[in-house]
Amino acid sequence: MKFQCIFVAAAVLCAPAFADDLDNVRSLTQTEFAQLSKDFTAAGSYKSVSPAEPLGITGFDIGMEVSSTKMEHGDIWKKAGADSTTLYIPKLHIHKGLPFGIDVGASLSAIPGSNIKLGGAEIKYALLQGGVATPAVAVRAAVTRLFGVDQLDMNTRNLELLVSKGFLNITPYAGVGKVWGTLTPNVGSLAKETPSASKIFAGVNFNLGLANVATEFDRTGGNKSISLKLGFRL
Repeated sequence: MKFQCIFVAAAVLCAPAFADDLDNVRSLTQTEFAQLSKDFTAAGSYKSVSPAEPLGITGFDIGMEVSSTKMEHGDIWKKAGADSTTLYIPKLHIHKGLPFGIDVGASLSAIPGSNIKLGGAEIKYALLQGGVATPAVAVRAAVTRLFGVDQLDMNTRNLELLVSKGFLNITPYAGVGKVWGTLTPNVGSLAKETPSASKIFAGVNFNLGLANVATEFDRTGGNKSISLKLGFRL
């Protein structure tokens, strides 16, 4: 478990730079922009990396995280200005428990070597709060917004259903959902794109007392993402 903590910390602090700005969106055709929009919606959409069970009114979850998403259309990303086909997104993530099985959360990210910045927020409601013999079941809604890219505006919306069941200090979880994106180019004659995709995800949360480690696999449309988070969860 110590090795996992070290690995996650290194991944968060040393995430590879995406390198270069998205500053050549104007060079894309409409078909290429539509493909880039699908990739960016999958990569930039909200990934909570947390189980279904509510934190409770005194609970919180604070962590540093990195998500890695392989672009399906890497040649188009390069044409738009990036020189990498894998998007690494480091994030600061905060969740807070509220009464009645409600949690709220937020994330901030800035991709090294790029002008890409993302802000996100979520609200989660536990339909079943779970117990010794029963799982927790929750619904979650989330949004993200892109900042820093002059040639492009983007926002995404998620709606998810997830389930988790704790065993001592280990809590596996899984869920399904839908993601919608809106990408509006601010250059040339390109038109707005509104991709949508189904998503499935699964992860596991390890509560180590003084530290919390979580990892999650996500597939949104044809894009696969892996996330790792290190922090504190009480």
